[in-house]
Amino acid sequence: MIRPPTSIIIQAVATPFVIAGVVIAMLTMDGQSEAAQYWTVMPLVYLLGSISWGYMLLRWKMGVDVRDYGSGRTGMSNVLRTGGGKAAVVVLTLDIAKGVIAVVMARIVIDTTTAEVVAALIALAGHNWPVFLQFKGGRGILTALGCLVIMTPLTAVVAIVTFLTVTGSSRYISLGSVIGVTVAAFVIMALALADQLPNIYMLYGFAAAPMIIWQHRDNIQRIRQGSERKLGHPAAKVE
Repeated sequence: MIRPPTSIIIQAVATPFVIAGVVIAMLTMDGQSEAAQYWTVMPLVYLLGSISWGYMLLRWKMGVDVRDYGSGRTGMSNVLRTGGGKAAVVVLTLDIAKGVIAVVMARIVIDTTTAEVVAALIALAGHNWPVFLQFKGGRGILTALGCLVIMTPLTAVVAIVTFLTVTGSSRYISLGSVIGVTVAAFVIMALALADQLPNIYMLYGFAAAPMIIWQHRDNIQRIRQGSERKLGHPAAKVE
């Protein structure tokens, strides 16, 4: 009998505890000191972000490590190329949910816009550098989008439209992602300067965008070289 890798065992065991911790914190931390709320919420948010749904799903569904294929990342686009459309839709939904839950949790427990921004950035860091996978995760697009959906829905819509437009015309998911997050950062700034959003949200836009662009640095290099995989191209196994 082949023993499952340690990483999948750890994540499978940890995931229900993390989810339970999030629920308990939202139900019980109201009225506690702000310091206690931060010390409870932020570690949970990082662990929530660290749950690599793409990695776990393809391990369970196909018995493969998605990190051995294509870009080596655990996010939706590499899952799409490696495991197909159905698996990608599941990962898309769950990765967005991580960002949504992170911001909602901060809003319910701490109830400040600063806490929302801190939670969003920590969840994004967890997704990109997950403790369960030796700090090698995804690129952060969907988790960042989930945060935007709660903090500034209009920006989320603009980011999605930009992503779909650029990706549809270029066939590069990575290019659509990079331009989408850049546009989103400037939309947040414009709305904040127009007093339509709290100014602290600008910190999220201009911190999250560089984090995501940094995670796409290999894609950017391949685009410049003309070797980037286009939408619809399957992922090859990494030698």
